[in-house]
This record gives sequence, structure tokens and C-alpha cells, in this order.
Amino acid sequence: MVSTATLCSSFISGPSSSSRYSLSATPSYCAFPPRRITTPRMGSSPTQAQAHAQAHLKEAKLWGGRFKEGVTDAVERFTESISFDKQLYKQDIMGSRAHASMLAHQGLISASDRDSILEGLDEIERRIESGEFNWRADREDVHMNIEAALTDIIGEPAKKLHTARSRNDQVLTDFRLWCRDAIDGILVSMKQLQVSLLTLALRNEGLIVPGYTHLQRAQPVLLQHLLLAYVEEIERDAGRLVDCRARMNFCPLGACALAGTGLPIDRFMTSEALGFTAPLRNSIDAVSDRDFVLEFLSANAITAVHLSRLGEEWVLWASEEFGFITPSDSVSTGSSIMPQKKNPDPMELVRGKSARVIGDLVTLLTLCKGLPHAYNRDLQEDKEPVFDSVKTILGMLEVSAEFALNITFNQERIQKALPAGHLDATTLADYLVNKGVPFRTSHDIAGKSVALCTLKNCQLLDLSLDELRSINPVFEEDVYDFLGVENAIQKFVSYGSTGSACVASQIDYWMKKLEMK
Repeated sequence: MVSTATLCSSFISGPSSSSRYSLSATPSYCAFPPRRITTPRMGSSPTQAQAHAQAHLKEAKLWGGRFKEGVTDAVERFTESISFDKQLYKQDIMGSRAHASMLAHQGLISASDRDSILEGLDEIERRIESGEFNWRADREDVHMNIEAALTDIIGEPAKKLHTARSRNDQVLTDFRLWCRDAIDGILVSMKQLQVSLLTLALRNEGLIVPGYTHLQRAQPVLLQHLLLAYVEEIERDAGRLVDCRARMNFCPLGACALAGTGLPIDRFMTSEALGFTAPLRNSIDAVSDRDFVLEFLSANAITAVHLSRLGEEWVLWASEEFGFITPSDSVSTGSSIMPQKKNPDPMELVRGKSARVIGDLVTLLTLCKGLPHAYNRDLQEDKEPVFDSVKTILGMLEVSAEFALNITFNQERIQKALPAGHLDATTLADYLVNKGVPFRTSHDIAGKSVALCTLKNCQLLDLSLDELRSINPVFEEDVYDFLGVENAIQKFVSYGSTGSACVASQIDYWMKKLEMK
């Protein structure tokens, strides 16, 4: 099974992109100089003059032409995003490669400058992945860190890379690429959980369990049928992500700050190079839209709710009161004070962590609800909830799959529990309908039969034919073919039902779809 860490690595890095140029002969470069910050002593506060002096020691901002002084340390700490958006480095470099190639194709930069930029970007990617790259908070974000480092490495050609590009469209390009990769990783984990659930179902062929409504005994169902219900839910979750990915896969690059550009760029070229369907049609929409993030987080939240329900069911079934499942030691934890305890903690945390994923969605909805068009700095806050949602949902999927492969259903305990609750009462009503009795009358007769069982403290199968005929003379000897959970299961014939033949057909469908045979 692919681990969450492996999947996280794959989508954080994005699809591998082979470099156009070999830098094996390139000499190693010096590390970037450390940031100089004067920190006031505890209990003292810097004067305005000291603050201004500190600001002048910092590297000039790439946007700083109209400013006479730098920002204070407090503002810099508050506004930086490099602490979290450096996860976008792979996608940022991909976007810059495509942009530089387009600029050269359009004659906006020379082929020589393009080649220098591409070589420099390759070197930056190598440094980042080897751990040599010095991320600097005074360079604010992943885009400025990479662009400033590129300038340090190749000099003047790097200053041409931002031609016909704003950080507004740049960050949205990076973010869409990252989310696209993240969805691909989640889809892999979803399939792994489906395979685990189907494997568990195959191990328990023919096992009948009580089905519940209102948490009260309702009708008998095959365990396989119940497990496949979760497989179906996850399939819809996957479908939502596939749909979200398709709507997400449009390119904002070239929209610039909000109005586009007067330079003769080719947005279709960059869109195609990055694997997008097409450029976004409206430049204002391109830089202000966060629908793709909201839809992504909504899909994750629905998945989290499904996993939480699975967690709740298995936590209940692992309790002494139910005793239907026993998790292995490998997926259980103990108590620091009660030596007898064996807790299904992973599924409790699946249930609990769903709150985080739901909260991430609410954060983004609240963030976006009052923003005018086009870009606003508030939108810097869109990334951490997405990163958290993706990391959490991957963990929930992985541990649920792991738990499914490490539980045992206690067949003897389940068998003893089946008689309680008159699970075959609805099947008795179906028997009467087959005899020509209107359903409402059948419902009433079956209800009176249950009442008699309650009085006699027995099951429907235990009532004699005379006792049944005392309620209604329509009963015949063949009624006993409908009573008892085993007989009841065999009477389900509707498409998608819990009948043995229907469930076998469902199992066969999923075996083929999940490529398990």
C-alpha cells in the first residue's frame, strides 16, 4: 500500500519534469547570505529610528521602486507566506519554465536569455531538492525567493522573467497545478481504501449482520452489502474530485494583475505546456476566482464525513455492547491507567479529524464571502487550509484502509445477536403481499404477530401456524420459508438489494472495476 508520506511527496513535488539542460559541469554556487535582523532585547522596544535602520539593512524588495524605506520586522513577519507556500516550489518552477519559453517564442526575450533562465531554474530546483536552498523570509514568498535566487545565479536575464506576469496570476497558476496533483494523489488513496473494503468483504462471504435504522434493529443484511455501501460512497467522492479537477484545469497565467497585458504573449502556448485545458477567458476572473479551491475543499469535506461515519460504525461495533468486530493489536491503542483497555483509536481520530476538514472548507468560504474583485491580500490565506485539508484527508484514507485489513468480525457473537429485534418482520409482510393482502393490511398483521412474539418472548419463527392464523387465516405452511434471517436474506430480489444473488453481482462488478481479478 502506498503510504501517505509517499503520496504527499508526489503531489507536493508535482509531476516530474525533466530538465532541458544538464548542469553537471556547473560549479557549485555560494549559499545565499543570511538575513540580517536586529532583535530588540526582552523588555525593550526599538525606537522609530532603530526600526528604520533595521529596515535599511534588508535586501530591497523586487517591488520596492516607489518606496523610500523597508517594512518593519513586525510587518514582514505578519505578511510573509514562505513558511507555508514553499510547498509550491515545483509548480512555480514549472510555470516559470513555460513562461520563459513562451516569452522567447514571442520575441519578448532572446533565446540566450531563455536558456540562461531555464538553466538557472534547473539549478534552483536541484538546490531545493537537495536541501541546499536558503529560504528567506525577507523575500516574502516562494515566487520572490525563486526569482531573487535566479537573479543571484544568472544576473540580468532573470529580471526579464517577470515580463507580462504578476504574482496574482503566477500564484494562481502554481496553486491550480498543486491542487491538480493533490487530487491525483487522493484518488490513488481512495482506490486503495475501496480495495481494502472489498478485500474485507470477500473474507466474510455470507455473513449476515443486523441492519439498523435510527440505531434500532431493522432488517438483516449481508455484511458484504454494508461494506459495499462505503465503496459506493467513496466512488462518488472520487467522481466529485474528478469533476473538480476538470473545472480546475484552466490556466490563469498571462492574466497578470487583473487586466491582462499589452505585450504580445501567447497564453495558449503556456496553457498547453502546463497541461491545462485552455487559458481562462476572463483575466479578472482568472486572478480572483477561488471556486476551484472551494469545490476541492467541499469534496474533501464530504469524503471526510463518509469516513467519519465509517469510523463511528466501527467504533460502536468494537465496543463490548456490540462486540461485532475485534481490531488487531497493530491498529489499537491502550490506556495509561486502565490495563485492560484496547481502543480503536485510529477510527476515533478519523471521526475527529473530519472536523478539521470541514473547518478548512468553512475557513475558505468565510475568507471569500466579502471580497471585491479582483485580487486582495486576504487570499494569501487560502493555502494553509488547503494544505491541511489534503494532508488530513490522505491520512484518514490511509488509516481507514489499514484498519479495514486488520479487523476480525466475530461471527459467533453476531449470530447470537441476530434473533433479537424481529429482523424478519418486513419479510413476513412481503409474504402476505404475495398472498394478495394489501400492504397496509399486511403491515398491520405483521405488527400484531410481533406483538404476540413480544408477549410470548419468542421469535416469529417460533409461532405455530395456529397462532399465526389466530391473527389472520391467510397464513399457510409456506410462511416458514420467509421467517428467520437466513430465509429473509434469500427473499430479497430487487436490483441493488441485500439478497445473496444481488450482492454477488455487486461484488463481481467491483472486482472488475477495481481490477482485482
